[in-house]
Amino acid sequence: MRGVITTTGGVDLWPHFNGVFAEDAPELTVMQREDVSDPAQVDFVFTFIPPDDLFEGMTGLKAIFSAGAGTDAIMACPSRPAHVPVYRVEDADQALQMAGFAAFHVLWHHRDMGRYVAQQARGEWQRTVTGLSPSYRRVGVLGFGHMGRAIAKGLMGLGYPVAGYSRRAPDPAEPGVEHFHGDGLDVFLARTDILVNVLPLTGATRGLINAGFLSKLPQGAALVQMGRGGQVVEGDLIAQLDSGHLSGASMDVFETEPLPQDHPLWSHPKVLITPHVASIPERRFVVRAIRERLSSL
Repeated sequence: MRGVITTTGGVDLWPHFNGVFAEDAPELTVMQREDVSDPAQVDFVFTFIPPDDLFEGMTGLKAIFSAGAGTDAIMACPSRPAHVPVYRVEDADQALQMAGFAAFHVLWHHRDMGRYVAQQARGEWQRTVTGLSPSYRRVGVLGFGHMGRAIAKGLMGLGYPVAGYSRRAPDPAEPGVEHFHGDGLDVFLARTDILVNVLPLTGATRGLINAGFLSKLPQGAALVQMGRGGQVVEGDLIAQLDSGHLSGASMDVFETEPLPQDHPLWSHPKVLITPHVASIPERRFVVRAIRERLSSL
């Protein structure tokens, strides 16, 4: 089968993946878009933020693979053939990375680590001696797919009471997780002290996490934003932090990336920023997942 690897979002995927395809999937022929003489012979595309004209002439296309967890840029591409399936590259290692990242930030907010970092800068010794048990912090996982399930299982292993929310009831349900779906969102938010968002970006989730949404969380709740940029109304988040309704936020994805240097989130004392690194898929696992999917088409 013949495939195309594109330069995407300013990152050239070709030097990172060409050798891995050659070693782990030698039966697949992969090319850069500019080297394709007959786009009708392309069977699959591996991309993340495709140029608008990428899929023109690819009449034989069988599959499109995202280089990341999201597919929103691919779905929005005007030349994408609507009948061709789009796949996220999901693997167990990527889910473990997400689960570990979520656990770190849940612990960061539960154990008030930002305060200790500030105390260290002042040479100040002041201990917290109550509320340290994970049973005191109810975690809610917003989005209960492949990643959300792994995050929930990891947090339960640390002793946190975990609930999950999804559009539909998960099948199967995850033992030990309190499941909410459909019109149960408000009840889910009301019982969530630390919210971990891993929703995909869709028309329904863009701007979802706004002032009204955040106000439904309990006083002193925290947000861990691992979903997609564009879901959090960043000005509303800052207002909720400044009012004291939220105690803190961890932000890994943003409306504009890289985050502009003058953005107020950079200097907010209650915000911990990371540059979209909740998971970085291992190239070998990505190629193996693509190869396995293609073998079933």
